[in-house]
Amino acid sequence: MHKGIVVFEVEGGSDKFIDGHRRDTMPIVKSIQDAGWNSEVVFYRPEWSDDLFTYVSENFDAYISRVNPGNIPGGEKGYFELLNRLSEAGLVGMSTPTEMMAYGAKDALVKLADTDLVPDDTYAYYDVETFHKTFPSSISYGERVLKQNRGSTGSGIWRVQIQDPEVAKNVEPGTELPLDTKLKCTEAVDNHTEVRELGEFMDFCDQYIIGDNGMLVDMRFMPRIVEGEIRILLVGPHPVFVVHKKPAAGGDNFSATLFSGAKYTYDKPEAWQDLIDQFAEARPIIAEKLGGDNIPLIWTADFMLDDGPDGKDTYVLGEINCSCVGFTSELDMGIQEQVAKEAISRVEAKHA
Repeated sequence: MHKGIVVFEVEGGSDKFIDGHRRDTMPIVKSIQDAGWNSEVVFYRPEWSDDLFTYVSENFDAYISRVNPGNIPGGEKGYFELLNRLSEAGLVGMSTPTEMMAYGAKDALVKLADTDLVPDDTYAYYDVETFHKTFPSSISYGERVLKQNRGSTGSGIWRVQIQDPEVAKNVEPGTELPLDTKLKCTEAVDNHTEVRELGEFMDFCDQYIIGDNGMLVDMRFMPRIVEGEIRILLVGPHPVFVVHKKPAAGGDNFSATLFSGAKYTYDKPEAWQDLIDQFAEARPIIAEKLGGDNIPLIWTADFMLDDGPDGKDTYVLGEINCSCVGFTSELDMGIQEQVAKEAISRVEAKHA
């Protein structure tokens, strides 16, 4: 006899509607209930951790986490400990902290650098020394993008180029640039541009490396980002829709966030069949490189267009997200029903 599926939320945060929930939470709960299962929302607070463990482990078979890591009171450590305790007690976790960390961290790109999805000159800096030693020559190969590990909506994602086109044109690839080289740095959060010296900019970026799970990814800038970013939203292994996110025109704009003025177009997966096929082929490799078969319940993969060796379009993976992917503007597509179906099937598979 199945007991049900609980949905975790936290109170407050800019992702909440007037009823105190994320807009996509209650549709998920209702879809699980419509399938004949028990479902409800519980709110996480650090001081309730033990009570939550008792209540949830006694009354539910599984949990779905709908918590934006940036909104967790007391930080994610205590919340992740509670989720891990529930998994150890036999509940099906969707998604588990391990999956969130493996799939959602930017260094997922580096782990996939020897696949067709990611350019092989993609690096990760886990300590300040390596960053300061490597980046002055990395930038000599052309424009780069630096990404902090756990940023969202483009925060801490910088497009970096040598400011003087003459210097950029004449620099020998592989040369270590002097620390007073002027760089043009554009942040994805709002496409604002700053001119900074290389040494000073690296000192500024140290903040992204220092601390828990701190690191920076350094990858080649993809000039065709101006044609937009292509996001696949998946429920478990199933691609549900593709969003084409086109940055606002002009200047050095490259950010594809709604906040920065990007335009979003929603398509069925079939409209991007080549990309869907390429991703389906790579998915077992992604699972293997990022820690086993447990793929997240709701997750996204973002791609940029690039030119293949044969002159045809190819796709480069920009990042994977799974901590708390929202789909509020797509509720009319019935995604909540697919989420409920996938969640229930995972519980049934465990108890089969």
